[in-house]
Amino acid sequence: MASRKGEFGEPVILDVEGFDVRVSSPNRVYFAARGETKLDLVNYYLSVGEGIVRALRERPCMLHRFPDGVSGPKVHQKRLPRGAPPWVETVRLHFPRYGLHADELCVTRLADVAWAVQMSTVEFHPWNSRRADTEKPDEWRIDLDPMPDAPFSRVRRAAQVTREVLDELGAVGWPKTSGGSGLHVYVRIAPDHGFGDVRRAALAFAREVERRLPDDVTTTWWRKDRDPGAVFIDYNQNARDHTIAAAYSVRGNDTGTVSTPIRWDEIDDVEPRELTIATVPARFATLGDLHAGIDGAVFDLAPLLEWAERDEAQGAPPAPEPEDDTGRT
Repeated sequence: MASRKGEFGEPVILDVEGFDVRVSSPNRVYFAARGETKLDLVNYYLSVGEGIVRALRERPCMLHRFPDGVSGPKVHQKRLPRGAPPWVETVRLHFPRYGLHADELCVTRLADVAWAVQMSTVEFHPWNSRRADTEKPDEWRIDLDPMPDAPFSRVRRAAQVTREVLDELGAVGWPKTSGGSGLHVYVRIAPDHGFGDVRRAALAFAREVERRLPDDVTTTWWRKDRDPGAVFIDYNQNARDHTIAAAYSVRGNDTGTVSTPIRWDEIDDVEPRELTIATVPARFATLGDLHAGIDGAVFDLAPLLEWAERDEAQGAPPAPEPEDDTGRT
C-alpha cells in the first residue's frame, strides 16, 4: 500500500557545505533496534564527513539502497540513481565482454554522500581504484572473513599475524571492523599494476599468513572445502569490480553497525557490534579519522609479486577466476 503524503514527515532541506540536499521522508525508521530514521542516517554521515569522503573520494562506488529501511528489500545499484543534481559526479566503467557500461557515483564532496542517502543508500561499496585510472588499483584490501564456526578470537589472531607480516614487508596496514563479523586491513599501493597482479600479490600474502597460522586461517577458495571454524582471507576482494563496505559505511542491519577504523592496539579488545551509528560519531569527534594518513604510506607490491612467483614455481595452484560481474544492475 502506498504511504500517505507526509506519513514520514515533510521534506527537510540541509545545507551541506554550500549544497542544498533535500531529504524526503526524514522520519522513516531505517534501523528498528533503536529507531533511527533516514534523517538520523544522513546526520550520522555528516558527523563522519571527513572520514567517509576520504574513503570514497574519486572511486567508482556501488550503492546498497534500502528504500523501506534495512528490514525491507535491498537494491544493489551500480548506475547512478535517476534524479541526481548536476553537481553529483560519476565515473564510467566498461564491461567489454558484455558490451555494457555503467556510470557509477564518484564522490568528491560530502554533499554527494548526503544525496546518496536521500536516495535510500545505507551502504557505500567503493572500488579499490580511482577515476584517474579505474584499471589500476591503489588500494590492497585484506579481508579477514570468519567462517560460521570461527570465534572472533581467531579473527583477532589473524589480524595480529597480518600486522606482523606487513611490518616485515615495510607496509603500513590500516585496520577497520567490517561492520559484520570480520576485520579488514587496507594498504595504500602505487597504481602501477592491474587487478590481476594485485590479486596475485594478495593471495601470496594470504598464503604467508596461512603458513604461520595453519589452524586458524585458510586460503581455500571453494567454501564447501573450507574448515568451518577457520578465518578465510578473501584475496578475491581485490578482483575487478569486487567491492566491500567503505570505512565509515553503515551496514544494512537493524542495529546500524559501522565499518569502523580502529587502532592496532584495539584489536584484542574491540567489540564490532558496539560500533554503530549511535556510538561512532562521538568516537570520531574524539579520535578523528584514524585512516587520515593512509595516502601518505604507499607500498610497492614488488616483494609480494616475487612471493607469488616463488609459490607458483613451487607448484601452488593459481587462484580460481572470480565470477564476472556484468554491471547490469
